[in-house]
Amino acid sequence: MEHQLIMDSQVDGVEPYAQLLEGVIPAALAAEGVAFPWEVDVLFTGDAGIRAINLEQRGVDAPTDVLSFPMFQLQPGVPPTLDEVEADPGTGLVPLGDMVISLERAKAQGEEYGHGTQREVAYLAVHSVLHLLGYDHVDEGPMKAQMRKREEAILGALGLSRGMNGKEKVEHE
Repeated sequence: MEHQLIMDSQVDGVEPYAQLLEGVIPAALAAEGVAFPWEVDVLFTGDAGIRAINLEQRGVDAPTDVLSFPMFQLQPGVPPTLDEVEADPGTGLVPLGDMVISLERAKAQGEEYGHGTQREVAYLAVHSVLHLLGYDHVDEGPMKAQMRKREEAILGALGLSRGMNGKEKVEHE
C-alpha cells in the first residue's frame, strides 16, 4: 500500500528526526488500524515558528511542543474507513492532516524527562497521529486516559521507553 509522508523544516538538523518519523508515523497509523493509502504532512520548526502558527490558527500566543491539524472528524479508537474519509483524486491518498513539531521544545523536554530528543520527537509524532485520528485530551477524564494508553502501547511496541519513572509533561494540543 502506498503512503506519503511529506516533511518540511524551518530549522536545521532535522535529518535524524525525519528518518525516525519515517518509521514511527506509519507504525502508529498501522497500530490504529489505518488500512488505506494515506498522506501526512510534518513541519519541523522552533519555538518562534510554532508560536506564530499557534497564534494564527488557535489564537494562542504561546509556543507549544506539537500542533495537530486533522482533516477529518474521526472516532478515537475506531479504525477509520474509506466511508469516513476522502482520498485526493490526483494521488489516491487520504490526507489525514498536518503536524507541527517544535524541535527546540522537544530537545528541552527530552532532556528534562531524561529520555532524550529522539524519544521525545517520537512521542510527539505519535501524540499528533492520535489527534489526526480523533483522539483528544481536553480534560483529565477517560478520553485523556484512552489517548495516553494508546501512546504508550505504540511507543512500547517501537521499543521507546519513558523517562523519569513514568512522568511525562504534556503541553500538547
